[in-house]
Amino acid sequence: MNAETLVRTWFDRWTTGDFLDLPITDDFTHTSPFGTIAGKPAYLDLVRQNTDKFLGQTFTLHDALYADDKACVRYTARQGDSFSLDVSEWYYLRGGLIQKIVAYYHIGEVRQERRLTN
Repeated sequence: MNAETLVRTWFDRWTTGDFLDLPITDDFTHTSPFGTIAGKPAYLDLVRQNTDKFLGQTFTLHDALYADDKACVRYTARQGDSFSLDVSEWYYLRGGLIQKIVAYYHIGEVRQERRLTN
């Protein structure tokens, strides 16, 4: 599978809730502002324990770059009427599967000392 097909499969599986069949390697890692989850079993177990947070989302893909062994996608995830998250993710591929994802998004309020003024 090429990078674009893998990434589209990733989003399709999340949209349908078929997270047990994600196209990921056994040594898959996912890094986000919450930390790093190492290994396919650990990742799937985390999702299984938190299906209310992971499943039932829709995705709007805004931009994507694809190379032979990696991809970068910017998208908005929505769940219900009250949750929306803008995300940029790098996907690193190996052997026709996703080996690693590094996700960037904002998870909380901006501290007062970091706010911009004008």
